[in-house]
Amino acid sequence: MTELPMADGPPPRERADAARNRAKVLAAAERLFAADDPAAVTMDDIARAAGIGRGTLYRRYPDRASIARALLDEHERALQEQVLRGAPPLGPGDAAGGGTGGAPPAPAERLAAFYGAMVGLLETHVHLVLGAETGLARYRTGAYAFWRLHVAHLARQAGLADPETLADQLLAPLAPELFRHQRDGGLTPDRITAGLAALAHGVLGGSGGPAGRPGP
Repeated sequence: MTELPMADGPPPRERADAARNRAKVLAAAERLFAADDPAAVTMDDIARAAGIGRGTLYRRYPDRASIARALLDEHERALQEQVLRGAPPLGPGDAAGGGTGGAPPAPAERLAAFYGAMVGLLETHVHLVLGAETGLARYRTGAYAFWRLHVAHLARQAGLADPETLADQLLAPLAPELFRHQRDGGLTPDRITAGLAALAHGVLGGSGGPAGRPGP
């Protein structure tokens, strides 16, 4: 789990004026994404809100999704670090040289914790995810590749067949459109997290062992 792809790296070294423009663009885009349907926000909207020209904006960011991804990057990196080296059950604990000396968390427990962390990310930043992950583009991001490899790793640890296919299926309930639909329908983050935890234990196994197998 040490060679997982990560979210995009920090921006390259830049001139002071370029750094100021970048900060204005990101601040304006975050306000617009939070206030309206992110898919309805245009590059012209962002340029006007930031007080810069279209040419200046396009020299730095080719499209709206690239701006949203830049905003998401720091939040995704923080979660990736917890998955790789954090305390259990989200992180591996002693499996990565940390923890408190107890047994490493079961795959289902780690998946349930991952689901909970992702619900927290979506609750705070779903407007950014909707802006960054339009259509098939979400499957080409470094962050999605990271989540997919992590979930496949847990499915493999649980002894399930075809973990590569299962990983995409287990990530599907985290689609930002579905999360927005559930929240708009009155579901709380706690209820969504509980449902996902039940899914994690039902597929990867809990006290009853992996799905489709008898427990110990």
